[in-house]
Amino acid sequence: MREVVAIVTGASSGIGAAVVRRLRADGAEVVAAGRRGDLLDALAAECGARPVLCDVRDERDVQALVQRANSLGPPLGILVNAAGIVCNDDVGTIDTATWNDVMDTNLCGTMRVCRAAIPLLQRAGNGSIVNVASVAAFNGSEGMATYSASKAGVVALTRSIANRYGPFGVRANCLCPGWVRTPMSEAEVRQMAVERSVREEEVWKSLSGQIGLGRIGTSEEIAACVRFLASDESSFVSGAVLVADGAARTPARTRAF
Repeated sequence: MREVVAIVTGASSGIGAAVVRRLRADGAEVVAAGRRGDLLDALAAECGARPVLCDVRDERDVQALVQRANSLGPPLGILVNAAGIVCNDDVGTIDTATWNDVMDTNLCGTMRVCRAAIPLLQRAGNGSIVNVASVAAFNGSEGMATYSASKAGVVALTRSIANRYGPFGVRANCLCPGWVRTPMSEAEVRQMAVERSVREEEVWKSLSGQIGLGRIGTSEEIAACVRFLASDESSFVSGAVLVADGAARTPARTRAF
């Protein structure tokens, strides 16, 4: 990978942290942004990333994040938006405050970071944006109304960026993971287990049975997909949506039980 600075949001844990490790292993200077300072510091000690506390809902935090990346010397060449939260609701039960918080984090947060970083990516002349959405953007699953809507917005936003800023050398792609074992998905499974009065491992087993490959994905596998989309190996790929779900969307069912 060429000498560049990369920004990764949602880097405190899960997919974001795995992306930071992967890009650092490839030689990129990585600014790891998140809301958990303790986890960011531990990640920095492990792999040499530059930790920055950042809430993507806060415009001042976002501006400070991009300024930090710009101060490091090499050009900002990679932006990975992995910050996100999840909730369980349906249209008839949506709480407005929750809807606003999920949208502000998942969709508006992605927009804010892209908006702040695009001038620097244009200046580099070879910038790559990878926005992490979800297969929920396409699956109208029960209990996923707000989350699905936010992730569908991320897909549409990414395609708009690709179209508008392609002439300036900026590529934008969207990665849509399925079930990946992360702290966020583990919290989902705990809730599902309580609702169904079963053990958590029974939920994981049921979910695995609905995936073509017969297993849950890992953060490292998703990070490998991000690395491809961020690198020059995908130099003619822009406006694309890469689904990494182990063939979970082939059957009709997408939720446990």
